[in-house]
Amino acid sequence: MGCVLACVCLCLTAAAKPNSPPTAKDSLPPSVSVALKQANIPREAISILVRPVQATPDAPLPMARLSHRASAEMNPASVMKLITTSAALSMLGPDFTWRNRVFIDGPVKDNVLQGNLYLKGSGDPKLVVERLQALIEAIQQKGLREIRGDIILDGSVFDLPARNPASFDDEPLRPYNVAPQGLLLNFNALLFKFTPNPARGEVQIDSEPPLRNLQWSTTVPLSQAPCQDWRTQLKADFSNPDFVRFNGTYPVACGEQKWPVAYVQPQSFAPRMVHALWQQAGGKLVGQVRDGITPARASLWLEAPSLPLSDIVADINKFSNNVMAQQLFLSLSSQQRPGQFESSRAMVLQWWRQNLKDHALPVLENGSGLSREERSNAQALGALLQSGLHSSYASALQNSLAIAGVDGTVARLKDRLPQSVAIGRAQLKSGSLRDVASLAGYVEGLSGQRYVLVVIVNHPNANAARPALDKLLEWVVKDDKKS
Repeated sequence: MGCVLACVCLCLTAAAKPNSPPTAKDSLPPSVSVALKQANIPREAISILVRPVQATPDAPLPMARLSHRASAEMNPASVMKLITTSAALSMLGPDFTWRNRVFIDGPVKDNVLQGNLYLKGSGDPKLVVERLQALIEAIQQKGLREIRGDIILDGSVFDLPARNPASFDDEPLRPYNVAPQGLLLNFNALLFKFTPNPARGEVQIDSEPPLRNLQWSTTVPLSQAPCQDWRTQLKADFSNPDFVRFNGTYPVACGEQKWPVAYVQPQSFAPRMVHALWQQAGGKLVGQVRDGITPARASLWLEAPSLPLSDIVADINKFSNNVMAQQLFLSLSSQQRPGQFESSRAMVLQWWRQNLKDHALPVLENGSGLSREERSNAQALGALLQSGLHSSYASALQNSLAIAGVDGTVARLKDRLPQSVAIGRAQLKSGSLRDVASLAGYVEGLSGQRYVLVVIVNHPNANAARPALDKLLEWVVKDDKKS
């Protein structure tokens, strides 16, 4: 990886400089400057581009309304997903689907398979419990209910080295740290649901999806403690792959809550899930569920397409799903051969050279922004957004962005500023790491003018930058006033 990143960095320095647009305003809006000062973030730590959208792809590039350090190379965090999703929509098309296929290697008679059944993964980013249940139901409805052999899970569509889920931030149970897989089921994560029962003085705990032989504490006592850091109060122990224990209490004031957790034994998640769902559907299995490769002699039993790429991209961008973004990134290079990060990086960079040749190449690692290495700049990301508006995938890209104060990762704007003029007027992708805060997307001004906005903060106090980003967003919207 280091060699790849080094090569890309060299490309960054050698890349042609973009055509210089007319001189733009550089001074920050006063409200933004005040908010940055309150957060102890210097203006040298922020990069901003606000530019009216081009009326047509051939029209001259409008002068930026605000350009502050727009060519500075920054870590954009999850805003990098805009590169992955734009490239994928362009190369694969919004209607692209992954092909989840089931093979058998023996005869089927009277609903009994004398042999093995193979579930061949396609890299599908969203093969969740409901869709796997539907796939199993389709297998059985076609006339296969008993397997006198094994169920073999084939994830060979990706060629990936083993990865320690704690390597990024020492938080291996956070779902965003789940590693991509050729056959990824339910994001390799459990979802615990907590439902208080005040009459009994306890909270009911449920879990999905079902995993074979997994048990958990189904109740804990309710407490009158404030609903603060309720996960810590539960005193959860996820270390045993066969039994999840909750040894604490649950504040009744919290009401119903959900807690997604990456499974502690990633390699056994898919086999245990498939086994449990097969039996839950009334199927019989003589053998076991295990990993393996589909042999050439196996015959196709059925095929089930994934959700369309446009739907996948909406989940990735609205909710900033990291493992889905990495699945998509790897899928770019898996159409002809097993997908690899190195191959996908090369494909995206080639796409960038063809479509954004006047702008510095991004530094790519896994395409999700969950990285300390990935880099781009506000000017290049702004050009990406301008290009997307006039592309064949414009509708899919815009619909994938979260609406400020309404949904996705930017819904909380309404909680912070209930009367904000920006609510409902911006389609955005947000980004956040311990030292990064970012926003990028399209903003509609009160004048009716539409803008491309990119803002990136790289600083140890970046987690305090949201008020400044909110003020900037409102400033962009209030374009009918002098600022």
